[in-house]
Amino acid sequence: MTTGFDGLAGAGQRRATAATEASPLVPAGIRTIGPPPPSATRIVLVRHGEAVCNVSGVCGGPIGCEGLTDPGRSQVALLRDRLALTGELAGADALYASVLPRAIETAELLAPALVAHDAEGERAKPPVPLLECGLCELHPGDADGLDWSEFTERFGPLDWDADPHRPIAPGGESWAGFVNRVAGALDTLSSRHAGQLVVVACHAGVIEASLLAKVPVVGGLDGARLQLRTRHASMTTWEVDDGRWRLLGYNDTSHREVVASAGEASDGGEASDG
Repeated sequence: MTTGFDGLAGAGQRRATAATEASPLVPAGIRTIGPPPPSATRIVLVRHGEAVCNVSGVCGGPIGCEGLTDPGRSQVALLRDRLALTGELAGADALYASVLPRAIETAELLAPALVAHDAEGERAKPPVPLLECGLCELHPGDADGLDWSEFTERFGPLDWDADPHRPIAPGGESWAGFVNRVAGALDTLSSRHAGQLVVVACHAGVIEASLLAKVPVVGGLDGARLQLRTRHASMTTWEVDDGRWRLLGYNDTSHREVVASAGEASDGGEASDG
């Protein structure tokens, strides 16, 4: 049984059996499943827990974001406890967060579960999150801090399925521009941390943008939308090797499913923005 990150977050470094060792080697251009390259970078994107702006209906940029709700902190705590138990992300080489309070708070809550024991069995200090604006949710410009009824009154209806290049508001980003900004930020992380494990506290939009940018999606960088239901405090894991991005897992909330199955209420439908 595998342990640590490789066994629990999708890398799949299982010891080969005699049968598999005796099997003929499938050519690289044909096989669909291969061993994880030792030089690969792994980037784990964690959506923040439920935020105040998610439940208040406010556009949560730097002005509108007031951090996590109490249930949101509990969601992240469940993930932290899972990671502390399994050690699957222990020894992470870097911890990042967007500059928005809900992501920073999420990263700070997760940090204790990312440290590893040294040779003497001592635990290192939890990592301090590195803040990157490139990992923020879509920049709202003049919409920041408005509730969505005020937004519509001031700027009119907005449909990114029809026009993904229209900015959300003056000074803000369009959906297409946001996806390309996130793509560039992720490329920077993968080159900066080649061969390392990186954990990122970020947003639902960032996770969807990563899929549009790094999976062969028609029109991914031109404004296509997936309209995913990325859950709070979920993990999405990428492996990057020689410029190629492989999706190892999306929307992993198994730590929450265990609690829900034990009789605690899960939060069912979640706000998708942020």
